[in-house]
Amino acid sequence: MDREERAARRVDLPSQSRILTIYSRTELADAYRIRLPEGASGDAEQLARYIFSLSAPWVRFLLALRDRLVSFAGLKTTRELQRDREALAHRRIGFFRVYEKTPVEILMGEDDRHLDFRISVLHDAQAENGRAYLTLSTVVHCHNRLGEFYLFIIAPFHRLIARRTLERAARAGWPASVSV
Repeated sequence: MDREERAARRVDLPSQSRILTIYSRTELADAYRIRLPEGASGDAEQLARYIFSLSAPWVRFLLALRDRLVSFAGLKTTRELQRDREALAHRRIGFFRVYEKTPVEILMGEDDRHLDFRISVLHDAQAENGRAYLTLSTVVHCHNRLGEFYLFIIAPFHRLIARRTLERAARAGWPASVSV
């Protein structure tokens, strides 16, 4: 595996992603891309389930800390989201609600009283030189000052987690493409 297959880099939101049209105004919009090795799965849902199943211990710690802090403000915790009925119907990946799904892109996220956000996991089989890439994009729309304050606090952590999540998946080895 070469360096490009191990390192995620910040890119513009992909022009072919549905994430571009979700909100008319965003307070955060970012994307990180990593090259996939030959033979890796191209199924966006499989890739999303895979990358979000590999949370590092420090990420789980930060989420637990976040949950303790936001519960006092009446915001949804990850545990509350996972207990949601939709989780039982497999309409969640981790604690993210699945909003849309195509073979090459899955849109997840959540709506709350302070902000709404969407995450895209996009597989691009022909991005550059015939190589496949995976792009993890996020957009956030704040409803009020609480949302703006929350976003100000978590944005640096979000960016680090997004990049490291892709790199952790690359180190662990991507799921293989399934031939039919």
